[in-house]
Amino acid sequence: MGDRLDGRIALVTGASSGFGEAMAAALAQAGAKVALAARRKDRLEALAERIRNDGGDAHVIVADFSREAQAQAAVHEAERHFGRLDILINNAGVMYLEPVVTADLGRWRSMIELNLLGLIAASQAALPGMKARRDGHVVNISSVAGHVANPLSAAYAATKFGVAGFSESLRREVCQDNIRVTVISPGMAATELRDHIGDPATRAAVNARAEAMRQLQAQDIADAVLFAVTRPPHVGINEILMRPTDQER
Repeated sequence: MGDRLDGRIALVTGASSGFGEAMAAALAQAGAKVALAARRKDRLEALAERIRNDGGDAHVIVADFSREAQAQAAVHEAERHFGRLDILINNAGVMYLEPVVTADLGRWRSMIELNLLGLIAASQAALPGMKARRDGHVVNISSVAGHVANPLSAAYAATKFGVAGFSESLRREVCQDNIRVTVISPGMAATELRDHIGDPATRAAVNARAEAMRQLQAQDIADAVLFAVTRPPHVGINEILMRPTDQER
């Protein structure tokens, strides 16, 4: 297969910025037809236009992946528009960091619904078509926080440990159907993710830590995804754990 994805169909969730935007562009440049899903239609349309201007094929799907029905409908819309879905990139997510003792449980609930339940719902929706064709790849974007649970990240780590557990169980369920499952776990990265932190003291502390290191860039994560999805069919990249060189934990 080399590094090309000609003729493959991909859906990228959270494609309006950051990792998702970079992933979608990289997949399109490698020849995939890409469905772009997120809440911000204007950003999706701008990305789709750039992809089309570069000779690619993109389809915009406006969806809130914290809503189970919308997550599943987005998958079905990608299948309807392109005829099938070969690659699902579950990237949509938020990062709400704060002390457990003062945490806003409503905010944490919405994070769990997006980071974990939305990912599960989208994966479930994609499986029947992949199983019927005996071909497919689910890529779940996790985090170093799915390996190391630091203070102030209790609920965020819970979602990312959950992604890891779900992904390994799914992999074992579908590997005999020739469906691959990959988890990408980045460390500190230069994206708008930290802007979601509602607790001012926590946000300041995390930003100070990030600014003290050479952070991963969105393109670095896109490169990891592209590597995983362009391996020959007999090669399953189960997980990529990646940190900035400067990041200790």
